[in-house]
Amino acid sequence: MADMAKRAIVRLTPNNRHRVLFGHPWIFSNEILSVDGHAEPGDIVEVRDRRDKFVGQGYINPQSAITVRMLTREEEQIDEAFIRERVRQAVHYREAIYGEPGPLGRSPKGYRLVFSEGDFLPGLIVDLFGGYLVFQTLTLGIDKWKETVLDALRDFVEPKGIYERNDAPVRELEGLTQQARFIGRPFDPLVEMDENGVTIVVDTQKGQKTGYFLDQTDNRLAIRAFCPGKTVLDAFSYSGGFGLSAALAGADRVVCVDVSDAALDLARAGAAKNGFTGKMTLRNANVFDVLREFETNGVRFDVVMLDPPAFARSRKMLGRALTGYKEINLRAMKIVKEGGFVCTSSCSQHVTKEEFDQMLEGAAADSKKTVRIVERRGQRPDHPVWAGVPETEYLKFRICQVFGPR
Repeated sequence: MADMAKRAIVRLTPNNRHRVLFGHPWIFSNEILSVDGHAEPGDIVEVRDRRDKFVGQGYINPQSAITVRMLTREEEQIDEAFIRERVRQAVHYREAIYGEPGPLGRSPKGYRLVFSEGDFLPGLIVDLFGGYLVFQTLTLGIDKWKETVLDALRDFVEPKGIYERNDAPVRELEGLTQQARFIGRPFDPLVEMDENGVTIVVDTQKGQKTGYFLDQTDNRLAIRAFCPGKTVLDAFSYSGGFGLSAALAGADRVVCVDVSDAALDLARAGAAKNGFTGKMTLRNANVFDVLREFETNGVRFDVVMLDPPAFARSRKMLGRALTGYKEINLRAMKIVKEGGFVCTSSCSQHVTKEEFDQMLEGAAADSKKTVRIVERRGQRPDHPVWAGVPETEYLKFRICQVFGPR
């Protein structure tokens, strides 16, 4: 890596409103006036404003719409020691907030160890499931530091095994190929972890994203208060995290619905591991169709959980996405019993908190229900939110109590 004296300089266009000047880590191609000097894609560059004032340093990739991703606002050397320290800080943060003495590789639980921009390492995702690491390097800039990152994770986490899940299509936008492989000694890709007292089966090799959605861990715990003795629908259940949590809380009956057979196989394995096979029904079907079917046939639940995939993958898709969110929430409100609960979420960064709440208001009005928002929640603390970077606060979770007209 080039030292600071030899690094190319990215000069910003004459605009005092660039978000990067107010702490945001992204610089788009249309915000760049010029690049002085030579920089290979993925190299570290220096950023200066229109008055030649130093702004910071980051890695550049002209192929990406986000051309520069900032790493530091200091005039410091970005080298292996810098990257290792960022990884160490991220791991230490989890040890501190969860009271784990470390190394975390010995923990039976699950944690997001590195959350990209939220941990000041743009493009790096690292999840830990019962001692097994799954990582993604989603930008060219961080991919160049992959070996340094892995060495740091081995030293600071001491994992039982490591799997690389760089099979995300977003890598192609960075000029990277997709790949998935074991790093070091292979292991059974189906691993187990403890989540709030529930044994979860995680498919590190073929599961969605890194294998499991740790951002909802605290929300799965929060729903237990009103599940004992109740009938529960876990819609878009994936591997059954919400349903298993409800079963542990004492739900009488849990129905999990997902369009993926592979996901339901994981839910089935989880039900067997926890002794819940007798109270959990797993159904492979389109959730939109099932919600309409339940409404038509008069099937009602005490608790309905909605954890859909991101309907909006860009702001251009927002209108259509909000329509989809409204439909599933409206139908959930219609099939929940009087005074029951709808626990609903959106994991799309392109849907704001305000837009999500407005959607719920519209669903309540159209369903002719009175909806009381009991609690507004989001992602758990191992997915830290960077103030001034709304993209890091992507998860919206609402616990709603539903009544007839009031």
